[in-house]
Amino acid sequence: MTPAAAVPAIPAARMPALYLSHGAPPLADDPIWPAELAAWSARLPRPTAILMVSAHWEEAPLALGATVPTPLVYDFRGFPEHYYRVRYDAPGAPALAASVRALLRAPGTPVQDVPGRGLDHGAYVPLVEMFPEADIPVLQISLPTLNPRRLMDIGRKLAPLRDEGVLVVGSGFFTHNLAALRHPGPGVPAWSAEFDAWGSEALAAGDLDALLDFESASPSGRLAHPRTEHFAPLFVTLGAAEAAGDLGSRRDTVDGFWMGLSKRSFQFG
Repeated sequence: MTPAAAVPAIPAARMPALYLSHGAPPLADDPIWPAELAAWSARLPRPTAILMVSAHWEEAPLALGATVPTPLVYDFRGFPEHYYRVRYDAPGAPALAASVRALLRAPGTPVQDVPGRGLDHGAYVPLVEMFPEADIPVLQISLPTLNPRRLMDIGRKLAPLRDEGVLVVGSGFFTHNLAALRHPGPGVPAWSAEFDAWGSEALAAGDLDALLDFESASPSGRLAHPRTEHFAPLFVTLGAAEAAGDLGSRRDTVDGFWMGLSKRSFQFG
């Protein structure tokens, strides 16, 4: 009897690359935002795994977080007790970690493992709203630098993961100056509105040079981001999009403002 031919594996669809403004723990209590994130995720193909790059983990060399379920990192203070009881028991992603190591180490990008590091609020707060079943493997990696060009290069190297069904997510905040909000005036601060409009236009035009030099090229850039860690994850997303030829496919999924900060979020692909 002739052996049956092997059935070829069906390749995973290429996943989009996302940048989202993740909010603080009270995101869950916002009357609008959770539904916006849930509606967004409902339109996405189902990922095989999720790779998260959050503004709240800076460590060099680039670090891979826990690959088995590990307690969350409640990296905030002064909130009501119920925010410290949130759970997100997603499966670990050891296979994804192995792929990340291979993609980065081959061209000489150093990688380290931090197996005790669970998801921080920049990762789990949006995931609770977008994938509440917590049944998709998640791996968080650190920001090894805030240099936009180096982060774009990391995104380019990680872009092949999208063809394996991995959802690449940069999680930050499109404007982020908490000190300037301590004495808020009426409405949205001018610096936040100006930067949001500028950033949206630069993305629509595919103006990478301007985005890479956002602190100088944009109006109110240094007010919108006095420290740049919340804009930095965007560049990993941009690198993953550019490598796949997706920069012209950006779709805004969330816009508007929350407590004066731009919550603009979007996807490529």
